[in-house]
Amino acid sequence: MSGGRSVDENATTAPKKKKRLSLGLKFTLELGPLILFFLVNHQFGIYPATGVLMVGVVVTLAVSWVITRHLPAMPVATAILVLLFGSLTFFLQDETFIKMKVTILYVLFGGGLIGALWFDKLLLPIVFDLAFHIDDAGWRKLTLRWAFFFFFLAGLNEIVRRVASTDAWVNFKVFGILPLTFLFALTQLPLITRHEIRPEDEDPETHF
Repeated sequence: MSGGRSVDENATTAPKKKKRLSLGLKFTLELGPLILFFLVNHQFGIYPATGVLMVGVVVTLAVSWVITRHLPAMPVATAILVLLFGSLTFFLQDETFIKMKVTILYVLFGGGLIGALWFDKLLLPIVFDLAFHIDDAGWRKLTLRWAFFFFFLAGLNEIVRRVASTDAWVNFKVFGILPLTFLFALTQLPLITRHEIRPEDEDPETHF
């Protein structure tokens, strides 16, 4: 009887597997507000588009919470800055704020990754929500690469927002930053593959 009780206890105390968004839904939630931002800006201008973007990021966080019962760090940070700088843009009628949000966001991302690494902490696994498993050396290399890529995006945004029209900047934000980020992520696949932790590399005792 004690054996049966032990099995029941193990079953009830086993940690629940964290729910994750499907790749398609995650992509839709990330891209949806940006597409709406682009469409509304094209039809009505930057200020209504900013309001729609603010609503969009809140809705995506709500959907993520309902499905997974947790909020990823990166979308939360993005939403906070969108709401802050979007409010300034909308109520002060100054589009500079929403444009600067992109620069500040990427500087914070890059600085946060470098700062954490300085204190021997790895934030990137949290940012990626443990989407893949690599060793600490791989995470450190990947952290440095992503940090400098974020700094690059911040600098690029500063150039575009200063020399281009608002519509051109919106096009860059939606159709420039996203493809650049996707291409950069693809270039990191060889590093991820080299440092990937495979089941045969783990401690055999973990499988019992």
